[in-house]
Amino acid sequence: MHKYTEEKLNQFQALINYQFKNPKILLQAITTPQYGNENKLPHYEILETLGDAVIKLIFSLKLYYEGEDDPGNLTKTRQRLEDNRTFLKVANDMELWRYVFVSNKQKIEGTSILAEVFEAICGAIYIDSGNNLKIVEQTMIDKYFHDWDLMIKDSPHLYKNQLLEYLQDIYKITPKLKFEYENLGSINDSRWVVKNPKILDQNQKKIIELPKTLRSEEFRRSKDAEKDLSLKILKYLQEK
Repeated sequence: MHKYTEEKLNQFQALINYQFKNPKILLQAITTPQYGNENKLPHYEILETLGDAVIKLIFSLKLYYEGEDDPGNLTKTRQRLEDNRTFLKVANDMELWRYVFVSNKQKIEGTSILAEVFEAICGAIYIDSGNNLKIVEQTMIDKYFHDWDLMIKDSPHLYKNQLLEYLQDIYKITPKLKFEYENLGSINDSRWVVKNPKILDQNQKKIIELPKTLRSEEFRRSKDAEKDLSLKILKYLQEK
């Protein structure tokens, strides 16, 4: 392993206070698909998928042990905690971008890529620790998810519903939202942008004119981009 790579891995392990038995799995977790494909290296995608499942289970168990016995409330609360924007906030607080292996032209600071890397790291720790959920919880969840109530309050998970409710209250009708979806990435690395929003009545007529500049940031999932744009529309209307 190259000395620079080894130093970067050591710095990150010191940050999270966990020593990997197999440093290669950490390297995979902090390698973007673009960099991995360019250099023929394993990248974080499979670990991100695993990490997502691990985090869901950890959150569900924590909420259950804290006394949440309503399945609907448990699901809603967990969804707000595991939203990509929540992970991105945590990743930014960690300054995770300093440790990720990226392509020269790739910008990751402040993007959803960091949220995906966070999930991948959780997946990597789970595998490296012998499938030990408690170690993932202590290393990545307990350490960086400090104020659950604030995270739940700030989560954008339900912003599309909040936007519809806001419009309903003003116009006294049930509005419809229409978006355009654009994939700026490749087949193997989707990057969705949602743009050109329209707010329509039941006859498909515009009930309000929105700026053409309103568009989402780039996200791997179109649903996350949709939520991001819904939040921007809501803020625009509230400020107006």
